[in-house]
Amino acid sequence: MTNSIAIDAMGGDGAPSVVVEGALAAVEELGLRVILVGPAKILRKELGRFRPLPDRVEIVDASDVVGMDDSPVSVLRTKRDSSLLVCARLVRDARASAMVTAGNTGAAWVAAKSTLGMIQGVERPALAVVLPKLGKQTLLLDVGANVECKPEHLVQFAVMGSFYSESVLGVSDPTVGLMSIGEEESKGGPRIRERYRVLSSAGINFVGTVEGRDVFAGDVDVIVTDGFTGNVILKVAEGLGEMVIAVLMGEARRSPVYGAGLLMAKGAFRNLKRKVDYSEYGGAPLLGINGACLVAHGRSTPVAIRNAVRFAADYSASGVVGRIGDKIQEVLEIGVVKGENRNE
Repeated sequence: MTNSIAIDAMGGDGAPSVVVEGALAAVEELGLRVILVGPAKILRKELGRFRPLPDRVEIVDASDVVGMDDSPVSVLRTKRDSSLLVCARLVRDARASAMVTAGNTGAAWVAAKSTLGMIQGVERPALAVVLPKLGKQTLLLDVGANVECKPEHLVQFAVMGSFYSESVLGVSDPTVGLMSIGEEESKGGPRIRERYRVLSSAGINFVGTVEGRDVFAGDVDVIVTDGFTGNVILKVAEGLGEMVIAVLMGEARRSPVYGAGLLMAKGAFRNLKRKVDYSEYGGAPLLGINGACLVAHGRSTPVAIRNAVRFAADYSASGVVGRIGDKIQEVLEIGVVKGENRNE
C-alpha cells in the first residue's frame, strides 16, 4: 500500500481517539488509505467504535509512545519501537508515501531525520506554515525545528521555502524576506547583517529584511527566520485569531444588535474563522527531510487530522521533495552554501 499515509495514532493531546476519528474521516470522505501506528490493542479498541470499518485502514503495532514532555533524543535512545519511529520506517521502506504526527515536534524531526535522512546539501530541517493575509498567504519558516540558525541554514530555508511556495502554493517567482526588527539592512545587529549578505547571494528573489507586521500585511511571499522567533510568531497568531473570534461571539451574545449584524455577515464571519483556524491547514511540512513528513498541531481536532492526511497525500504526490534537492544543488554550485552535509 505505497499510497498509504502512516499516522502516529498516539501523537497529540487528543490521541488516540481524535487521531483515529480524523484518519477515518480522511478514508471515508477523501478515499485515502491510512496506516494507524501505535499499540495494536489500543487502536483496535478505538476502531471498535466505528462500524462498518473501511477496508483502506491498516494497523501497525508500535509498543512505545513518545510523550510531549519527552526529550526528542529519547526516540532513539529508549523508545526504538515508538509510533514515531515506526511511521518513519514505513515511509523509508515505501510502505507509506508520507507520515503525519501531532505529537512531539522535536522527536518527530529526530525520527524523520535519523530514519529518512536529509536532502543532500540541507543541514537542518525546517517547519513551514502557511499564514493568512489580505489577498494571499505568507509561508513562514522555521517555526520550531531549530531554536538557533546559522546564515547558511537560512539560505537553505529560503531556497526550500521559495520552491515550495512556487510548486505547492502556486506563487510565481515568490519574494523572500528575512525577519528582523526593521526594514533597513543596518538594523538587527551583526548576525542579521551577515544573514542578509548571504541571502543576497542565494539566487532567489530576496527582497531584504521585513518586520513582524509583514507576516499578515506585507507583500513578501516567504519569510525565513530561526525556529524560536518563528514559533513565537505562530503562537501569537493562533492566540490572536482565537481571541478575535471569541470577542465577536461574546459581543453577539451580549447585544441583539451586534448579534443581528453578525448573523447578516455570517458568510464573512465564516470565512474569517476559516482563515485563522489552524485546523483548516492540517499540518506543516518538515522541509529538508528526504521524505514527506507532516507535523500537525498538538491540539489537533479530527478535522485538523483529516486535513493533515489530505495535505500529506498531496505533498508526497507533488514530487517537491526531490525537486527541492535539485534546487539546493544549484545553490551549492554557485558557492553560497558549503557543500558538506554535516547533519548537525
